[in-house]
Amino acid sequence: MEVPRRLSFPLVLPKPASSARSPLGAAGQTAGSSKDQTGGEKFISEEETPESGVIVVVEAPPEDGKAARRFSSQDSFSEESSLSEERLEEEAREAQRRAEEEEEAAAKERAAQRQQLAIQELVESERSYLRLLQLSTVTIRSNLQQQLQPPPAGLDSMFLHVEEVIDVSSRLLSLLDQKQLQPGEPDFLQSLCDSFLSLSSEIEAAYKEYLAHYNHVTEVENSYKQKEALWNEVVRVIKAAAPDVNATSLSFFLVMPVQRIARYPLLLQTIQKHTDASHPAYALLEQTAHTSVALNCRINEYKRFREVADKYRKMEMLTIKDKIVRLNTHSIAKKTARLGQQIKHEAGLKPKLVDEEFDALEGFFYVLENGILELLENVEMYLQHLQGFLSCRTEDFDLDMDGEKAPICYKEITTALRQWILPMFEKRMRKLIHQPLCALRDLLVGPRNLIRKRLDKLLDYEVIEGKPNLSYEEQAVANTYRTLNTLLLTELPQFNGLALQMMWSTLGTFSCLHRDLAADMEQLFHSFAQQLPHSSLSPGAFWEWAESSVLEGARRLQHLCRMLEDKLNAPDAQPLSPSSQRRLKQLTHKHGSGKIFQVMSTVVGTRDLDLNLTKGELVAVISEADSRGDRRRWLVDAGGKRGYAAASKLIRYHQPTDDPPPSPHPSLAEDVTARRRHSYSPAGNAPLPMSQPCFQVVGAYDFTARSKHEVSFRAGEPVRVLEPHDKRGSPEWSLVEVRGGQRGYVPSTYLAIIPMGAGLPPNPGFFL
Repeated sequence: MEVPRRLSFPLVLPKPASSARSPLGAAGQTAGSSKDQTGGEKFISEEETPESGVIVVVEAPPEDGKAARRFSSQDSFSEESSLSEERLEEEAREAQRRAEEEEEAAAKERAAQRQQLAIQELVESERSYLRLLQLSTVTIRSNLQQQLQPPPAGLDSMFLHVEEVIDVSSRLLSLLDQKQLQPGEPDFLQSLCDSFLSLSSEIEAAYKEYLAHYNHVTEVENSYKQKEALWNEVVRVIKAAAPDVNATSLSFFLVMPVQRIARYPLLLQTIQKHTDASHPAYALLEQTAHTSVALNCRINEYKRFREVADKYRKMEMLTIKDKIVRLNTHSIAKKTARLGQQIKHEAGLKPKLVDEEFDALEGFFYVLENGILELLENVEMYLQHLQGFLSCRTEDFDLDMDGEKAPICYKEITTALRQWILPMFEKRMRKLIHQPLCALRDLLVGPRNLIRKRLDKLLDYEVIEGKPNLSYEEQAVANTYRTLNTLLLTELPQFNGLALQMMWSTLGTFSCLHRDLAADMEQLFHSFAQQLPHSSLSPGAFWEWAESSVLEGARRLQHLCRMLEDKLNAPDAQPLSPSSQRRLKQLTHKHGSGKIFQVMSTVVGTRDLDLNLTKGELVAVISEADSRGDRRRWLVDAGGKRGYAAASKLIRYHQPTDDPPPSPHPSLAEDVTARRRHSYSPAGNAPLPMSQPCFQVVGAYDFTARSKHEVSFRAGEPVRVLEPHDKRGSPEWSLVEVRGGQRGYVPSTYLAIIPMGAGLPPNPGFFL
């Protein structure tokens, strides 16, 4: 029997790549192959050679009689195939692991590169952003102010709060430069996060004010665009100042802070995305990214609050016609619903939504507002009285005080007060007290309008509060109320605190101004202290004298004012009718002359026991109040009938006198006054002998002359009265002659008339 032959020949295949196997190798991962059931030929692949490829052994089909030997050959072949299979699987896993490691290393390298690019973009864009802001704020702004004359209205307001943004951006870059690190170094990321977190509060404060004000920037720029010539000049100046930047408007620069604050979260999140979680600064970077997002949310919320506040705090001055034009069905229905809700609250039909925290803030605000308005009213009244005092310039009048030291000193003191000290005090009062209070009063308008608008929105909100589903408009009403309520709860305590602090500061400044005024006046009076009377008194005695003098002067002034008022209000004395004369005599005899009053206008009685009186009728006042104590109705006697009359229509009656009051000066006999006292009579006409006078005029008190027009004398010294009045005819002063022939004016009340035998030796030269 012939042994089957085994044919083998090498089959050279192309070598597969290191990263992937060939289809043949993939299909031939089994160590060998056995003959199938049909007895076909089998191809057995042996171990792959690095040089020549795969050796394929082709076995010829066995003959039918050789089955046993064929089975043993198949078993040994299976063992070899299993060993080769394990080696191939291990090699495949090793290759896959190496490929994964290489892929992971490549991914890490790409992430590190992207991280460095993001960090570099953040830093470089911050520097470029700061440079452009400084260019617009310094160069372009100054060029617009210099080249456009006059400068456009509202130009400075467009750059409001941009200085704070520039400052916080420059501080951020300064903190990064202080570390002296490059964006590619590992510690730079931690330095960046630390710098941003340390300035987060300053960044929020600067950007939220700028973003809340940005709407005003667009409004001003739109007003410039409406004037074509002005806008062309603005564009020309911008292009000349920044030729390397394709800018054609101011908003190109001023919108950058609005865009920049929104880019911080994007850049930080990009850096975080490409940073490995095992990085030492990853936790700090994550916190920084969350902080930037929260910062943007708070800025947007603040901007929304400011827009709502600006919408409702504006006070429109509408006429009745404008208000009628604005009426429509929607507004009428809304106001009717609010009124109905308010009536339900007042009637107790529906409970009111109570917010104790807001109610306390609202009550304190109204108390503070009342105090500020009263303080401002008092300050304005104070300044009005001070202005009235300064307008009365008594030092401009010549009061004929030559040679009198004390009046001259008083005049100089008054001149210094009115020309230097008090005007400076008034100027400081208006600048440091009145102007701040006026500004504070104007600031009260905004919170007051917001509080009123919150009440309106609260009434609208109470109507829709219980509804399960809200429409779009109702949801807008609810959101508006919540926004106003949150805004007031947040801002009103700060406003109340600042207003109260400003009010206390104003009162402190008021006290300091008066202290300075007292110091200036004290210094002024010290320079005249030795020339003023009573300067030698002790401080206690001086203040006692000053107080008594002031009170005495006030009493005299009050008495003078009362006399003038009675004199001016006295009716013209007209001759009375016989019946009125009889009534006057009867009432005077019964009640006295001090109780007689005259009716100024017709009195018509409107109540019980009221009298009907005609104008000019005389009555006597019995009581200056009625039975209930009302001092507006007086009980009067009208000459038989008694009743009540209005006190405002009665005036004291002044009886006209036919004879003048007796003069304190003695009068001469008729035969003496018929001739001139110093006339010369010739010898043929000898004067009649004069009788010896029975009275003489002497000084009742010591009098010291205060000017060259007056003359001094002592009490009991005889004087000669030349004229019992002054040059103007006033009897308060008399022209006299004293011993030694000196003549001058003396007060008439300082003279007395005594009999000749009253103890003084008669002196013929000093008789009247």
